[in-house]
Amino acid sequence: MTEQKPPYIKEFPLREAHHLVRDLMTPNPWIYWIDFMFHILLGWAAFFTALLSPLFSVWQLAGYVIAVLALYRSAIFVHELAHLKKGTFNKFRLVWNLICGIPLMIPSFTYDGVHNDHHKPDVYGTSKDGEYLPFATRRPVEMVVYVLLSFLIPALLVARFLLLTPLSYLIPPLRKIVWERASSLTIDPNYRRAENTIRNDLNWRQQEMASCLFAAVIIALVALEVLPYSFIVLWYLITVTIFILNSLRTLAAHAYRNPGEHKMTLAEQYLDSINIPGNFLITPLWAPVGLRYHATHHLFMSMPYHNLGKAQRRLVNGLTDNSQYIKTIRSGLWDALKRIWHESSTTTPPHHP
Repeated sequence: MTEQKPPYIKEFPLREAHHLVRDLMTPNPWIYWIDFMFHILLGWAAFFTALLSPLFSVWQLAGYVIAVLALYRSAIFVHELAHLKKGTFNKFRLVWNLICGIPLMIPSFTYDGVHNDHHKPDVYGTSKDGEYLPFATRRPVEMVVYVLLSFLIPALLVARFLLLTPLSYLIPPLRKIVWERASSLTIDPNYRRAENTIRNDLNWRQQEMASCLFAAVIIALVALEVLPYSFIVLWYLITVTIFILNSLRTLAAHAYRNPGEHKMTLAEQYLDSINIPGNFLITPLWAPVGLRYHATHHLFMSMPYHNLGKAQRRLVNGLTDNSQYIKTIRSGLWDALKRIWHESSTTTPPHHP
């Protein structure tokens, strides 16, 4: 029997939507550079302010909060790097890796290619999509576990680059396992990265070795008492907080209703995604670099982050019939999380023999 698409897909005005935003597809390098450099320098300045301030002082707490938010925004540029036109922004990619990706143990190759699969209609929402789990069809406790895993991720990343990188070159069979199971920023623990899943970062081996070297140097400096032990503690606490924020944002990014077997069209991907325009001051703190317009991003994945807000306004106000478009809008993070929690709580999980 031929699978029939839901009727709302036929009504979704994709062609009209594209016409309204077709002039917004070109990234502005100045915006990328100024935004990233300001926040990464602010983040590291706040990090060292927190490190050198008296314990639990106002300066330390302020430095901690600013470091989390600024480094979080800087780190999220890895999402833009995954979407920028192949072969462009090479210097930006290099600088991002040197002063953000490698120090945070998330070099850009860990997202390159992997994330692009997330946008393919024949992959999105299926078991091959490493960035999708059908949380809405499962027990709520699985979302809690997903958020709590943020406490382990920084340590696992350090172990992956500091220990598994050299070991995998000394033990060739381990290399394949490390690439498939420990080289991707995904949410599905069963995800296996394909051998050719690289789009831009052909120098991924250099990124990998640089991350290994960075971790080794920091640990050596702490062991030699050149850096205080609190350096590692602060790095861990900040990265944990960043991953908690990002896990909550991720839960609010999609409806997560597809159980994994059904292949979704571009319009279905959009309607399974979430827009949270929210407050222009608060919302970008937890959904930075355009990610509050995540559904719009799934419509136009090549659109630079700095144009997504403008595209959102044009589509809401300019579509002849915007009823389908506004279905994805949520009032805030709490609204999005409350909805998926309620849906998960009232859905009977599928039986697995």
